Amino acid sequence: MSDLRIVSLIPSATEIVDSLGLSDRLVGRSHECDFPESVRSLPACTQPQFDPNGSSPQIHDRVTELLQSALSVYRVETELLRELHPTHIITQAQCEVCAASLAEVEAAVAQLSQSQPKVISLQPSVLAEVWENMRLVGEQLGADAEDAIAGLQQRVEEVRRRVAGQPEPSVVCIEWTEPLMSAGNWVPELVQLAGGVPHLGEIGQHSPWIEWESLESVDPDVIVVMPCGYDLQETQEDAKHLTQHPAWPQLKAVQTGRVYYCDGNQYFNRPGPRLVDSLELLAEILHPSCCDFGYRGTGFSTI
Repeated sequence: MSDLRIVSLIPSATEIVDSLGLSDRLVGRSHECDFPESVRSLPACTQPQFDPNGSSPQIHDRVTELLQSALSVYRVETELLRELHPTHIITQAQCEVCAASLAEVEAAVAQLSQSQPKVISLQPSVLAEVWENMRLVGEQLGADAEDAIAGLQQRVEEVRRRVAGQPEPSVVCIEWTEPLMSAGNWVPELVQLAGGVPHLGEIGQHSPWIEWESLESVDPDVIVVMPCGYDLQETQEDAKHLTQHPAWPQLKAVQTGRVYYCDGNQYFNRPGPRLVDSLELLAEILHPSCCDFGYRGTGFSTI
């Protein structure tokens, strides 16, 4: 493993590499990789092709315009890759809005004349596939992932044990505020494991755009707001797109004070080892009487 030179182009893969004890073999990252803290000093090998600052409708419009023009949402820094001489590049085929696509990475690698790094592509949509991704990365990098996976699975089982027999509130998780999108993929599974009943999102299916009428019809016991790429403060600021809607005050979760704002960027948006942190966070939200993992105020808030 001494000759490993890893470039990770998605935050979840960077966290997988770290969980395998190989963060010291990372030589490059994506512009969004920021955990563990040590990776922030690494050169960023991708950059957005749009201004990532602004409100949710502004960002949505910018990304939509790029996609409708058949343009890439992110740029792969080919010259930087050439300088880094990676042996492995980890990317994704999950969502072209979330990170550089597999096709873009393969096109960049094809331009590297002095090296041909191994490209590892991840596409998890449920927890079991996260475990398989960890095994795949471990196999490709010569590391054993089983101990790390076993530790994560033990934490999942501890959450299941704590919430067993508790009332199961209905839950809607919001992944984007304007236009309105509910959370799919692994998030409904996390809601179930945390002792809730997920609505407006299917396990293993892409996150769907929804109408306000759907949210009003479900009228969930709990609403969890976790916009993709937003930290806790940004989520709280962006929530005005929800709170200013005329239907908002009439929702049961609003009236009972069961609306929670989360750091989606650090937790729910990253399909890696910290999805287990996300599960613990959800369990703390849904069942505070039996679950206290210390996320309140850092991972989520009610204000």
